[in-house]
Amino acid sequence: MRAVGGLIAVALALALQTTLAKLLVGGSAAIDLVLVAVVSVALTTGPVGGMLAGSMAGLIQDSLSTGVLGIGGLAKSVIGFLAGAISQQFILTSALPRFVMFVGATVAHAALFMGLNVGLGLRAFPSPWKAVASQAVGNAVVGMVAFAIIEALPGVIERRRMGRRPRG
Repeated sequence: MRAVGGLIAVALALALQTTLAKLLVGGSAAIDLVLVAVVSVALTTGPVGGMLAGSMAGLIQDSLSTGVLGIGGLAKSVIGFLAGAISQQFILTSALPRFVMFVGATVAHAALFMGLNVGLGLRAFPSPWKAVASQAVGNAVVGMVAFAIIEALPGVIERRRMGRRPRG
């Protein structure tokens, strides 16, 4: 069931990211919803689920962009694996550790993605850290809201189900 939920989360994030990127000026969004979904899946399923979600999401995102196929997939799969491994070693159930995880994952993803592009001589990134910092905070806020919704959803469904039962 978690695998299906993870696939749905990644697919929804990909759809929203591609739709929102077209609506924004410059074609790029300040929040990486796909990375938020990958980290969320990794936090709930562990390193293998995070790695699989990251590689799938990254490769699909690479195929939709104009960049080299595989760089985003590699970066997201490494981040998914690391986020899942860290979540198994430390208790990340409260808000502050999750916030730190989303910020750290975003910064590490940016460093890995940009490092691969620069190392392969594909693209230069002059002074990207202000944009990375704002994206890290944005991703963390969206991730925290997503986790709050995901954690509240089973209770809402159960209360709704209990309200529909006939009394008597």
